[in-house]
Amino acid sequence: MDEASLKEPRVTAPPDVAARDASVIERSWHEPERFGAIFDAYFTEIHRYVARRLDTHVADDLAAETFHIAFRRRRSYDLTRENARPWLYGIATNLIGRHRRDEMRRFRALGRLPADGGPEDDQDRIATRVSAQQEVRGPLAQAVAALPAKQRDVLLLVVLGELTYDEVAQALDLPYGTVCSRFNRARKKLREALGGTNPLTAEELAR
Repeated sequence: MDEASLKEPRVTAPPDVAARDASVIERSWHEPERFGAIFDAYFTEIHRYVARRLDTHVADDLAAETFHIAFRRRRSYDLTRENARPWLYGIATNLIGRHRRDEMRRFRALGRLPADGGPEDDQDRIATRVSAQQEVRGPLAQAVAALPAKQRDVLLLVVLGELTYDEVAQALDLPYGTVCSRFNRARKKLREALGGTNPLTAEELAR
C-alpha cells in the first residue's frame, strides 16, 4: 500500500454485469440452476480473497462454502442491491472469522520470511511476494496481524477485495462512517508500525 492506496478507495464500483445480479438471484428462487451464473461470475475472486487471507488449501473449502451459504440464503437477498459482490464478500469474511488464529499465524509467518529464496508451496510463494524488500515486508505483515479483527476485515476488504467503503458497509452490515473510521485507524496503525515508511501498494500486498 503506497500513499495513494492508503487514501480513499474508489467511491463507486465500475459498471459491469453485476447490475444483473439481483435479477439473476430473484429468478433463481424458482429456477435454482440460474444461481450458477453468480457462482461463475464471482467464485474465482472470492477464492483468491480467501487464499490471500488464509491459504489456498483452506480457500478451496471456504469459497465453496461461501456460495453454498449464499445459495441457501438467496431468498433473503436484498433485491434493491443489484450487485451481489459485497454480499458474497461479507459471507466469506464471516467464514474467515472462524479462522482468526490461522490468519494471524499466516501474517506473522510473512514477517519472518527470508529476503531471498523461499518455500516451494504455492501459498508460500504468494507470501514471498508481499514485498520487494524484507525490511518493509516483515513489519507490514506483523502490523496487519496485530490489527484488531474488525479493523483488519475492513482494511483487507478494501485492499484485497478492492471494495469501496459503501460496498464494505454492505458486506459487513455496518454504517458507512464506521467503515471509514476502522479503515483510517488501521491505516494509521500500519504507518506507525513502519516508522513513517509508506506501506506497500495494494497490488503487491495482493499478489
